[in-house]
Amino acid sequence: MTRTTLFARGRPEVAADGAGRILAVGPGARAAAGADAQIVELGGRVLPGLGDAHLHLGELAARDSSCQLGWTRSLEAALELIRRWSEALPRAAWVLGEGWSEDRWRVPVWPEGRALDRVTGGRPALLVRRDGHAAWANTAALAAAQVGAETPDPPGGVIDRDPTGAPTGILRERAIGLVARLTPELDGSILDRALARALGRLSRVGLTTVHAIDGPRIFAALQRLRERGRLPLRVGYILPATDLPAAAQLGVATGFGDPWLWLVGVKGFLDGSLGSRTAEMLDGSGVQRLSPSELTDLVGGCRAATLNVCLHAIGDGAVRRALDALAPHAGAGAGWRPRIEHVQCVDPADVPRFRALRVIASMQPLHAVSDRGLADRYWGDRAAHAYAWRPLLDAGARLAFGSDAPVDDPAPLLGIDAATAWRRRAGWHPELAIGRAAALSAYTVGVAVAGGRERDTGRLRPGYWCDLTVVERDRVVATVVAGRVVSR
Repeated sequence: MTRTTLFARGRPEVAADGAGRILAVGPGARAAAGADAQIVELGGRVLPGLGDAHLHLGELAARDSSCQLGWTRSLEAALELIRRWSEALPRAAWVLGEGWSEDRWRVPVWPEGRALDRVTGGRPALLVRRDGHAAWANTAALAAAQVGAETPDPPGGVIDRDPTGAPTGILRERAIGLVARLTPELDGSILDRALARALGRLSRVGLTTVHAIDGPRIFAALQRLRERGRLPLRVGYILPATDLPAAAQLGVATGFGDPWLWLVGVKGFLDGSLGSRTAEMLDGSGVQRLSPSELTDLVGGCRAATLNVCLHAIGDGAVRRALDALAPHAGAGAGWRPRIEHVQCVDPADVPRFRALRVIASMQPLHAVSDRGLADRYWGDRAAHAYAWRPLLDAGARLAFGSDAPVDDPAPLLGIDAATAWRRRAGWHPELAIGRAAALSAYTVGVAVAGGRERDTGRLRPGYWCDLTVVERDRVVATVVAGRVVSR
């Protein structure tokens, strides 16, 4: 039989059995572990394993093989970085990258494809904005996709145009797919290695569980890593709405999988983002990515297939539409865990509806830090209802926190600070901040409930998985998953 383990010199000490579940916590841990226990000294405050309810593993994995523009502070700096990246590529290769944001440039101007033409040497180029809701394409990429002045905007998407009607190179929302469908994918073995590196980085910042919103290639890669025992943390998978028919036909439902890799639900986009000016607002602005009939079909289809639904909604208009679509299913039972992802701006009248409809608010505290200036500029007085953790919590809503990485940093300790002390330090609607205990709960119990795993994880209790995040002086010193140290 596998030996028990005593995680000692932590506050509190924890004993785990050979199957990776907690035997005892606190003063009784040493006796429960027994005299023959393996002793692992941690040293630090022991927390239930921290989770992330919303990130994108595929994009994190791809960062090593694409041009990273997140640190550029001008269009000129971005173009120079792209030029250097392009020169190292084969002549026929695509120039791919992500992370740029015109709002972070000294002169906040939307870039044009013609500027890219000068630095990409004739190669097709597609560079995605930091929020993933707009992309910058050059002339070669638009030509390859046959996108021209006569190309209509796709449903739920926008092609930016100059006064003559010709595309400028900026594609928003579903229009990105016109070009993105042509870009090459990472080879399977390369993808597996990149994904393993990304997961390793997540474990080092203290994460023991993540909910990954990705396409089928990432799910296949995760299964390969699982088979080889190379998952350092637990992954709940959220599949795109386009895969709902296949999942329904196969009969796979929420919870399908095992303790390391399982199906959480299905995600659909109602709108875009604040940064790309495509958030759907009650004043009629923004982009409606899912039509009313598509939204009704998605929610109904998920309910019929016993798959939880996760609805991306940034603007107050999209949040209200999401709640309206979920309302007919409010009595579906405890297994129905509908989620609204982001909830960045919510009208006060809609706040109580989260508890009434048993809808989980899956939110990302660091978005408030990143988007504060944009929210003040474009939402004005409505920023008083933006990133409204306190009103939602006070109204009885269940909060599940995450990062939306790589949009923002996946380190959960940074997210906890953003939800608590940062608003007070910044003086930006401090009344919307919450306490550390509530923020910690949103990264532990909240993530567990949102993933259907609250009977196994999220708390330091006997019988729960021995998933621990150990912190000291506001930094992670160790991460334990299933009773095994995966990072120190």
